[in-house]
Amino acid sequence: MRIGNDKKFEKRKRKAERDFIQHNTTHHSIRSNFIKMQETRQEETMQEEFSSSESDDEMETEEPKRFAPLSENNNKSANAKVETRKVIIPLHRMTPLKDNWTKIYTPLVEHMKLQVRVNPRSKKLELRLSDQTPAVGYLQKGVDFVQAFMLGFEVDDAVALLRIDDLFVESFDVEDVKSLKGEHLSRAIGRIAGTDGKTKFTIENVTKTRIVLADRKIHILGSFGNIRIARDAVCDLILGSPPGKVYAKLRTVASRSKERF
Repeated sequence: MRIGNDKKFEKRKRKAERDFIQHNTTHHSIRSNFIKMQETRQEETMQEEFSSSESDDEMETEEPKRFAPLSENNNKSANAKVETRKVIIPLHRMTPLKDNWTKIYTPLVEHMKLQVRVNPRSKKLELRLSDQTPAVGYLQKGVDFVQAFMLGFEVDDAVALLRIDDLFVESFDVEDVKSLKGEHLSRAIGRIAGTDGKTKFTIENVTKTRIVLADRKIHILGSFGNIRIARDAVCDLILGSPPGKVYAKLRTVASRSKERF
């Protein structure tokens, strides 16, 4: 019995030794594989960094691309879209436009070098830049001139917008100052105009502006400071102050302006 037990013990011992050896070999192989994977990853990262550095060096050493100069045809195609503006013509200004067309046409075409035409179907006056126009800002000046004429200003007064830079047109409604209706509104407009337009002419001459009364709308043409003085006088008349009081204020303002200059 003792001999049989010794044989069984030896078999178990050998089996344990074999299992231990196999376990050690598998662990060693896994570890070696892991080390190899890390080494390959390091090599790949090194190669990527080296290739990126080479590409950066190549980009730095490359010369900038040079393009051939554009021809005249290409320039024309690039500037093919010419800027145009359209001004609506009111029905009551169509006849004055026909009568004063030569006076309107001459400064726009000969002096501002713009292209002008009237579209009778859409009832709009169209302005467009030409190749001979000295500056792009001339188009806006032409539009301001035409719009001033459409508001009711005389051509000789509106032409000043083309010659002088510091002129503006300001428009406001009588009801913006005070809400008036019926006879009160008509009396306020009458106070602004005066008998035979005397009050309006006095305000224009003192403030060096031009005023247009178009029903409830009031349009003032002039410089910024002069428009402010004329607007204050008109607002006083709308609020009900008598013309004599407004004249006295205008005299003081005129004397102050003379002392300044």
